Amino acid sequence: MAMLTTVPDGADRAIVRRAVARLRKRLPDLAGRLVGEILSGEGGDRPSGSREDLWEVCHTGLGHGLAAILDSGRGRADLAWAEELGRRRAEQGLPLDRLLRSYRLAGTVFWDALVETVTEDDPAHVPALVRQATRTWQAIDQQSSTAAAAYHRTEYELLRRSVERVNAVVDALLEGRGDGGLIATAVSVLGLPPSGRYAVVMLRQDEPVRLADPAAGGMRFIWRVRADAQVAVVDLGEAGLDDLEAALRPHLRAHAGVSAVVDGLADLGSARWLAELALRTCRPGEPDIARIDRRLPEALLVSQPELAGRLHERVLGPLAELDPGTRDVLIETLTAWLECDGSAARAATRLYCHHNTVLNRLRRVENLTGRRLGRPRDLVEVVLALGSRHLSGD
Repeated sequence: MAMLTTVPDGADRAIVRRAVARLRKRLPDLAGRLVGEILSGEGGDRPSGSREDLWEVCHTGLGHGLAAILDSGRGRADLAWAEELGRRRAEQGLPLDRLLRSYRLAGTVFWDALVETVTEDDPAHVPALVRQATRTWQAIDQQSSTAAAAYHRTEYELLRRSVERVNAVVDALLEGRGDGGLIATAVSVLGLPPSGRYAVVMLRQDEPVRLADPAAGGMRFIWRVRADAQVAVVDLGEAGLDDLEAALRPHLRAHAGVSAVVDGLADLGSARWLAELALRTCRPGEPDIARIDRRLPEALLVSQPELAGRLHERVLGPLAELDPGTRDVLIETLTAWLECDGSAARAATRLYCHHNTVLNRLRRVENLTGRRLGRPRDLVEVVLALGSRHLSGD
């Protein structure tokens, strides 16, 4: 730790300089005393590095402080050392309060040794030191403040670099660049196993979902804010997609798409594509969670919009010639009948009409489209064409 650099002029300055000159000869002992003070308060939580490394740091810092007092015209080497030490401790991950504590202890060791030296040589000069106590501790505060400022700057820069690196790795995985080198980097940077049960969540909202527990249900979420959506890589662990949906639903403010489960980091590009397709199947309205494994027909349509549009035009195009009111009634009836698993009675209950009315409307749809709803191939075309209509918002 660096020490006192501001001393008074005149007689008091001369007294301090003579004492510091004598202390300089005892610098190794002072460094050892400071090391003992630092370690005695750490308990089982010892500073990083060996005792010899800590002694070297203390010896260097005290030496800078003593040299600055003896040769004040050569600049503030103590502050330069404080800045270097703050940066180094941040890079090592040492807590800031431990660094500041070491400065307080360094000040105590220096001050006690200075008083001892003056007392031994000329006790009459001790009052001169007492008069300078405030200046001494102000100088120590300046050194510790310089170290703390450097610590914070370095900590911020390390965090920024860490976030940038995490984002770059996540982006590469989501883009499907899961080669061997990237996987090894992802394991190191993200702390995820190369093989495991993963899913991707994609949602349309300004902020990522803030779960009450970031490891909800044993799952781990790594969010990435992209230009078009918010994306999360989810390490499922032993959880299933039902658990993932349950964790997301209370926090959603918009639609979300969920991929199928994939078996490793190398497959996250495919999972991202599936989550994007699932998200595109959501219709306007209340927040919805679309799981690709439950939206496969709709996903086929949104993945081939030109073919979907052609199918819609070919199958349901004749309905466009009707007046809007009639067309909407037929579409509503067809939709209700399909959602009621082909039950005219249940569809009639939903539509508040007689079931014969439902049957009459369905026969009209068959006549207009040329498709028979009881014929499997025709029914598939009608269902897909209707799905295309709904997804397009037409």
